[in-house]
Amino acid sequence: MDPTQIPLKDLHLPEAIGWWPLAPGWWLVIALLAIGLGLLLRAGLRRRSRGAARRHALGQLQHCRSAYADHGNPVQLGIEVSEILRRTMLAYAPRADVAGLTGDEWLEWLDRDLAEPRFSQGAGRGLLELPYRDPAKADEVDIDNLLAVVQERLKTPVGGRA
Repeated sequence: MDPTQIPLKDLHLPEAIGWWPLAPGWWLVIALLAIGLGLLLRAGLRRRSRGAARRHALGQLQHCRSAYADHGNPVQLGIEVSEILRRTMLAYAPRADVAGLTGDEWLEWLDRDLAEPRFSQGAGRGLLELPYRDPAKADEVDIDNLLAVVQERLKTPVGGRA
């Protein structure tokens, strides 16, 4: 028999394996990645919301600083700064620990997480005196140091929590 006369056809290769539908292992990898990204997003949003009061307070402090440059009333500045500090600390610490504190107890509580006592024994002491001073005698308080101490307190996490 003549080999050219044999009715043979060319070899047909199978089609390439498609990427769809995905194998179960790939679905597992995708699910794990989605869960991981979701957890990372959740943690990031929690971290961001935890610092929201601090960021807002720092913005308000900057606003008070610029308003003081305009009006020059140290008594009004003392009232505003004291209010900002109280609100922010209430956002981070238990209300029972902070709300009833006044005078030296309040200043000692503010010093709690700082490296050195800047409220009870430093420039932050003006926080007690300034809102109640005669505006003519209020110049005795060092406003720049007071604002620096308040800013440091606002940037320092309460109880070691960021």
